[in-house]
Amino acid sequence: QVQLVESGGGLVQAGGSLKLSCAASGSPFSITLMGWYRRAPGKQRELVARVTNSGTTTYADSVKGRFTISRENGKNTVYLQMNSLKPEDTAVYYCNVLHILTGEHWGQGTLVTVSS
Repeated sequence: QVQLVESGGGLVQAGGSLKLSCAASGSPFSITLMGWYRRAPGKQRELVARVTNSGTTTYADSVKGRFTISRENGKNTVYLQMNSLKPEDTAVYYCNVLHILTGEHWGQGTLVTVSS
């Protein structure tokens, strides 16, 4: 079973920055995809950003140019640098990974609150 440990959420003013991190247990070669999703109040969970083990990234249109996803080489750790935060970025952010044997795994979620 893959264990995911998230950190970095919190309260920030609009225009500020936060950095989320997620560490997954197991071999770095067993995780093929790492990413972040979010669920805002009253909305469905949506993809924020993801990165493959070859470095290919995907972003939601709403965060392009403001958020950057990165993965630490040789480790199962993924980061989400969030800049120019907006109140509409307020949500619970979930780490998501794809393991080659056990499939998809989710973190417990970390709350990001952006005040106006």
